[in-house]
Amino acid sequence: MAKKKGSGEKPKKHVKGEGPPQPKAAKGEKAGKAGKKGKAAPAGVTGPEPKLEPRLLRHYQEVVVPRLTQQFGWKNRHQVPRIEKVTVNCGLGEASKNQKLLDSVIEEMRMITGQTPVVTRARKAIANFGLREGMPIGVAMTLRKGRMYHFLDRLVSVAIPRIRDFRGLATRSFDGRGNYTLGVREQIMFPEIDFEHVQKIHGLDITVVTSTNKDDEAFALLRELGFPFRGESPVIIGQAAA
Repeated sequence: MAKKKGSGEKPKKHVKGEGPPQPKAAKGEKAGKAGKKGKAAPAGVTGPEPKLEPRLLRHYQEVVVPRLTQQFGWKNRHQVPRIEKVTVNCGLGEASKNQKLLDSVIEEMRMITGQTPVVTRARKAIANFGLREGMPIGVAMTLRKGRMYHFLDRLVSVAIPRIRDFRGLATRSFDGRGNYTLGVREQIMFPEIDFEHVQKIHGLDITVVTSTNKDDEAFALLRELGFPFRGESPVIIGQAAA
C-alpha cells in the first residue's frame, strides 16, 4: 500500500501550558521586559548629569561677541571670529634614549590638558643627530570644544600669572593668518605639575587657531578672552562676565 502524504512529517513540538502557541513578542516588548528586571533608577534622577559649561565659553558668548560686533561694525554675530582649536606640542631630543623621560612627559601633558598626547616620531633618518626613522622625538595633541576652553581658561587665569618676571605676552607672535603661538619655557608654571616628581624641566609650544585670517581681528579676540598682551590692560574673565 502506498503511504499517505504527510505521514512522514515530524509532529510539532508541544508548547508548555495549555492552549495554542503564543506569537513571539516584538523586540521593543522584550527590551521593556528586560528593563523591568534591572535595577530601578534612584529617586530624583531623570537622566544623565548635565555637563559643566566652560566659563570662558560663556564669557565669549555674553561679553566678547557684543564687544567685537560693536568694535568692527559687524551686522551678523556669525562674523565674529572664534577659536577653532588649540595645539600643544613638546619636543624631546632625549626621548629616543630615555623611555622613562618620555613616559613622564606623557603623564605631565595628560595632567595639564586632560587628554592623552600622541607620540611624534621621526619621518626620516639624520646621521648627524643619531636619529633613525620612527624614533620618538616628542609628544603633541589637539584640543577642541570643551577641553579647549577649560585649558585656555586655566592658562590665562592661573598658569601665566605664575611665570617669573612676566611682563606680558608678545604681540608679534601672530603668523599673518590669525593664529597665535605662545612658547612656554617651564612646564612647572601649571599648578597640576608636582615639582618633586619632575624628571626634567622642558618647554611647550601652544598654538591658538582662530576662524579669521586677519591678525588684528585675532588680536582683539584673544585680548577680550583675557590674554595679557604687553602694553594692554588684561581683561579679567570673572569680573567682565559679572
